[in-house]
Amino acid sequence: MLALQLLINGLVTGCALGVVSVSFGLIYATTKLFHVAHAGVYTLAGYLAWSLVRQGVPDIVSLLIAMVASAAVGAAIQGVLYAELERRRATHLVVLIASLGMLAVMQNIIAAVYTPNILQFPLPWSSRMIGIGNVRLTWTQVLTVVLCLGAFAGIMWFSHRTILGKQIRAVASNPFLAEITRLRPQRVYVTVMAIGSAAAALPGVLVPLDLGLQPYGGVTPLLTATIAMIAGGIGSIGGSFLLAVGIAVLQNLSLLIMPGEWSIGVTFGIFVVFMLFRPTGLFTRR
Repeated sequence: MLALQLLINGLVTGCALGVVSVSFGLIYATTKLFHVAHAGVYTLAGYLAWSLVRQGVPDIVSLLIAMVASAAVGAAIQGVLYAELERRRATHLVVLIASLGMLAVMQNIIAAVYTPNILQFPLPWSSRMIGIGNVRLTWTQVLTVVLCLGAFAGIMWFSHRTILGKQIRAVASNPFLAEITRLRPQRVYVTVMAIGSAAAALPGVLVPLDLGLQPYGGVTPLLTATIAMIAGGIGSIGGSFLLAVGIAVLQNLSLLIMPGEWSIGVTFGIFVVFMLFRPTGLFTRR
């Protein structure tokens, strides 16, 4: 019974991490930038939704506003910071350091405004339990699975079935050729950053509904999502999502045989061994 409960919890966590991994992978595959500040956008979305709920805004409206605001923040980071660094011919290392700086700024502003203490959403329904056989889940966990699976399916459809999605894939494949054919890569980069930030805002709100808000809580999900993106194959949306679910399930099931503080270390160790044999990822994009 415990193993089944841990498995289900891993699937729930994996769905949330999968959306973070897919959104981060979409940004990286297109812009070729290691957008570490994505963790800050993820965290900011939760606090924005928390503030709106405290003001009496309906739950679903708070979520949508947080996603739109996160999209605007992501687009601003690309348009103001990354684009300016590219114009000045900054190296990828400089851009990475700038992204780390942006993450630190966002985290400290959040901590200064909301305090470093853990905050809980004032929503009684979020912690109510439902039973499915021998498994117990909260309404938040059920909502996380449904919405995150829907977001994953939506990103897959958008990427492969829409004109804008195909333009993004074209820019990711060959930015120079995209510039020649007037696809305007810089505009596409802003669009991708907005889409990726809005997608990350979804688990950024849903996960704190269950676990609470912390200013520095976005770093660990981003690290795990990055592992899933690389192991799944950079540019592979489905691969990133599946590996994120697999990693989350592995971390939860490892609690059967080892203390919780060892689970992340074991995951990273398995990742290192995996990359020795499959450095291009499991689902490498052609």
